[in-house]
Amino acid sequence: MPHALVLGAGIMGLSAAWGLRRRGWSVTVVEQDVVPNPRGASCDHHRLIRHAYGAAEGYMRMVDDAYAAWDLLWAEAGATHYVETGVLALASATGTGWMTASRATLTGIGRPPEPIDAAAVAARFPMFDPATVAEGMHMPRGGVLLAERIVAALARRCAALGVAFRQARVTEVDPERGRLTLDDGDTAEGDLLVLAAGPWAPRLLPGLGGRVAASRQIIVYLEPPERLRQAWASAPMLLDRGTTGVGFYGVPPVAGTPLKIGDHRFTCDGDPETDPREASPAERDGILTLAATRLKDFGHYRVLGARACYYDVEPEERFILEPLGARALVMSGFSGHGFKFGALLGLALAQAAGDPNLTAGLGPWAAGRAPAPAGLLAALSGARSN
Repeated sequence: MPHALVLGAGIMGLSAAWGLRRRGWSVTVVEQDVVPNPRGASCDHHRLIRHAYGAAEGYMRMVDDAYAAWDLLWAEAGATHYVETGVLALASATGTGWMTASRATLTGIGRPPEPIDAAAVAARFPMFDPATVAEGMHMPRGGVLLAERIVAALARRCAALGVAFRQARVTEVDPERGRLTLDDGDTAEGDLLVLAAGPWAPRLLPGLGGRVAASRQIIVYLEPPERLRQAWASAPMLLDRGTTGVGFYGVPPVAGTPLKIGDHRFTCDGDPETDPREASPAERDGILTLAATRLKDFGHYRVLGARACYYDVEPEERFILEPLGARALVMSGFSGHGFKFGALLGLALAQAAGDPNLTAGLGPWAAGRAPAPAGLLAALSGARSN
């Protein structure tokens, strides 16, 4: 039985381990912290899944396959860690690039969004100030992936399938030999090495340093005022594009989680190993300022907390899933939008492992530049849903 060594137990590493074990590999996951890792990029209450993607049609088309991959995991895990909320995108000026491109691309793939104007916002979404809305669109498909619960469920599923876990810090990576050197001087080796170290990857893989940066991102948790809590309980996710297309995102308080807001922009700075995870007052206030003009009665919202998380960001937000050396595959550059594709990417990596023809097409597909090679998504047969 071939053996795979997976570095990292975030969403990508665990998804790869799950996919490989389902394909008959023996698998060992090496993780520096406990699993799930509370410092990992994957460990927060939520991540979002939606079709709206600007002009990135490749990723837009991958979303249906991502849903099918999650359905496969829900069936195996015995629970669904997803809440459908729909998607509301708003802008304070007309003609913002992301809104225009998303509308055109969604229409092109047969998913035209519903136009939303200020009057419709006032009638349907009382938590938002209609005076600040120049244009908007609504999509019924889309929602909240309960990230912490998913990572924990994936870890349990991997363990039930026989995946081994080893807690150790890695000091050196040898992609040619499929080998990791650990901080106690021991080594671990596999027929295949999957490198899914998230924001720690640039430190361990110097070749990624010019392609991927660790990025400190701030998220703020809020409690809405009493009169708006019911509206928020049934609210769609918010993709706010501001006046220039930057703006913020808002995650409704689903399944017992708090309302969350965050910034679309990437800092591409910070050290996930040494920097504090608490947000500074200035960082917190920077996010609150973005939301203040969009959320009605914003002065009555209560801040529950603010923290930093770290992503691994590629400048064009293109995923890196490609061979590295003779016996390794690297998974990196997932920024804030990779989580939604975690299960899909893990299944695809496992399908391609050991098949040079599929491996050659893995990178262009994962980067959103080419369709999936024939056979790459065979694991999804019968799992697709609308």
